[in-house]
Amino acid sequence: MSEDFSAMMAGIGTKARAAAAELAYASSERKAAALQAAAAAVWARREEILDANVLDMAYGEEKGLTPAMLDRLMLNDTRLRGIADGLRQVAEQRDPVGRVLDEWDRPNGLHIQRVATPLGVVGVIYESRPNVTADAGALCLKAGNAVILRGGSESFHSSEALHDCMVQGLREAGLPEAAIQLVPTRDRAMVSEMLRAMSYIDVIVPRGGKGLVGLVQSEARVPVFAHLEGICHIYADRDADLEKARRVVLNAKTRRTGICGAAECLLIDWQFYTKHGAVLIEDLLKAGVEVRTEGELLKVPGTVRAAPDDFGREFLDKIIAAKLVDGVDAAIAHIRKYGSQHTEAILTENDATAARFFERLDSAILMRNASTQFADGGEFGMGGEIGIATGKLHARGPVGAEQLCSFKYLVTGDGTIRT
Repeated sequence: MSEDFSAMMAGIGTKARAAAAELAYASSERKAAALQAAAAAVWARREEILDANVLDMAYGEEKGLTPAMLDRLMLNDTRLRGIADGLRQVAEQRDPVGRVLDEWDRPNGLHIQRVATPLGVVGVIYESRPNVTADAGALCLKAGNAVILRGGSESFHSSEALHDCMVQGLREAGLPEAAIQLVPTRDRAMVSEMLRAMSYIDVIVPRGGKGLVGLVQSEARVPVFAHLEGICHIYADRDADLEKARRVVLNAKTRRTGICGAAECLLIDWQFYTKHGAVLIEDLLKAGVEVRTEGELLKVPGTVRAAPDDFGREFLDKIIAAKLVDGVDAAIAHIRKYGSQHTEAILTENDATAARFFERLDSAILMRNASTQFADGGEFGMGGEIGIATGKLHARGPVGAEQLCSFKYLVTGDGTIRT
C-alpha cells in the first residue's frame, strides 16, 4: 500500500512540476480568466456543491466534531457567494509575478534587477474548511505556482466539488488542469508522502489545528510556512473607551469561534475594572461564552476557575480565558509568555500606550481598537489567504499571492568583464 501512495505522489508531483513550468510565464490575462471562470462555475454549480457538503456535514457529525468545527465545515449560499467573490477579487489583483522589487546600477556597468518569481509547486494540507480549496488554488495560480491540495477527510466531498470548479476555470482559460490538483484519497498516508516530496514540492503550507501543524513541522523535509495556533489576546487598557471595548470584545470572541482569529484570552487592566466593573465579562456570559478565570474575576457570577493550561490554549469554541493585569507592561509580559505570535489587540484611546504595545510585541498581526476577527487575508484586501504564517522567514501574517513569490536577479551588462 505504501508503494501505491508513493506512486500516486510521484504521478501528482510530476504533473505539478510540468504545470508550474508553464504557469511561470502564463499571462496575467489567462490567469485572471481562469479565476473568473472558476468563480462563475462555483455559483452555477452551487446546488451540486451544497449536496456534497451535506455528505461532509453528516460525516463530521458522525466523527463528533464540535459545533465550532462543524461551522467551519458548513457551506451555504452566502458562503459560496463569498468564495466566488474571493476568486474574482484575486483575479482582479495586480499580478505579483515579474514585479521589479528593486533595481540599481553598479560602477562596473552592470544593471541589476530583483524580480518576483513563482515559488514553483506549493503543497497545502488543511482541515475542515472546504473554502481553502478555492482560496489556496486561486492564490497559488495568481502567483504562477502549481498547487497540490490535501483537504481534511471531513471536507472530502465539498473540496472535490470546489476543485472541479477550479479545474473548469483552468480548462476554459487554456491553462494546464494539473495546475490545481486535489489528492484523491482520505488516507493520511498521503500527508506523509507530501512531507517527504522534496523532488516535487517547494514549500508546504499546513492549515489546521496544533496536531496537524506539529506533525508537519516535525516530519517535513520540505520547507514549511508555519501556521501555528491562533492564541489571540485582546487587552482592555485603562484608557479604553467602554462602548468600543464592549463591541470589539464580543465580536472578537463570538462572531465565529472556530477560526484562528477568534480571541482566546481577554486581559483587563485593573483600573479599567475598578472604573467599569465586570461589564466585559458579563457581556460574554450573556452571549453564552464560558469564561475561565482566576482571582477577583471568579467573584463574577457564572465564571469558572481556569485550569493551569487554559492560558495559552486555543479553544476554537465558545470559551475564553480572562485575567486582570496591572497595566500594559503586564499585558505584554502575559502575551509574550502564552501567545502564539498570531494576532493581539489593544483597546485604548492612549496613543503612547498603543505605541508601546505595538513596539514591544512581535506577533504577526497587532491591532488597536479592532476585532481580532479581522486577521484574515480577505479583510486585508488580498482576496483570500492560504493561511496566517506565524514564523519569521519569507512570509508572515496573511499569506496572499505576493507572499507566494520568491525572487530572482536579472543582471545586464554590455560585454562587461570582471577584472
